[in-house]
Amino acid sequence: MFMFLFLVVALAVVVAAVTLSVVGGGENAPLADAEPERLSDPLPYDRPVHKGDVDALRFAVTVRGYRMADVDDALGRLGAEIGERDARIADLEAALAGARAANATTSLHKHPEDER
Repeated sequence: MFMFLFLVVALAVVVAAVTLSVVGGGENAPLADAEPERLSDPLPYDRPVHKGDVDALRFAVTVRGYRMADVDDALGRLGAEIGERDARIADLEAALAGARAANATTSLHKHPEDER
């Protein structure tokens, strides 16, 4: 009987302490919103991304895996840079093909007297 009475009193004290700390304790102002934990983007902004940058990229692990926003940001950035590089490569290949065609046309129109 004594143990039961002790447990009831202990439970009442714990409930009262929790109730006071939640309802009446602390400041009256609501808690400030916490800043979202975000990855500080390790990808460089002052130069194109290199293979070593991608190899060194690490995401913070959360309860359910990686933070989707961090992964989406990194993949979006990499996709944009790859798209820019593909466009630049296509431009350079077109310019090279044009230069080769112009060179071939010039060499076809040469006269044998010009080579002397």
